[in-house]
Order: sequence, then structure tokens, then C-alpha cells
Amino acid sequence: MKLFFQILLAINAIALTIIIIIQPSKGEGLGSIGSGGQLFFAKNKGLEKLLEKVTMWLAIAFGVLVILAKITR
Repeated sequence: MKLFFQILLAINAIALTIIIIIQPSKGEGLGSIGSGGQLFFAKNKGLEKLLEKVTMWLAIAFGVLVILAKITR
């Protein structure tokens, strides 16, 4: 059973990494000091919200899987 949770944990970690990488950045760093116009006029708000929700649920699942993998024998 522990191996099953470890495999699910590995799959979840890969999916979480991919989802985080494909998300657009929210800020422009030091570039926002002079010309931060793109920061306020971002497009694809629906896609960004979806990616944020998927990231949140994958992170919650990751935490639960870590606990389950730790307590199972």
C-alpha cells in the first residue's frame, strides 16, 4: 500500500511541477517600476484562474499523499 501512495505522490509531484511552470508570471519584477502597464492589462484571466485552482488542489493532494505515504506500512 505504501508503494501505491508513493507512486501517486510521484505522479502528483510531476503534475504540480508542470502546472506551476506553465503559469504566466504575475509580476514583472524590477521592470514594473518604469512600465508596469502589462501588469494591469493581463489577458486570459479565465485560464489563469483555472491554473490557480488546479495548483491549489494538486498541492492539497500532495500534502495528503505525503501524510498517507508516511503513516502506511
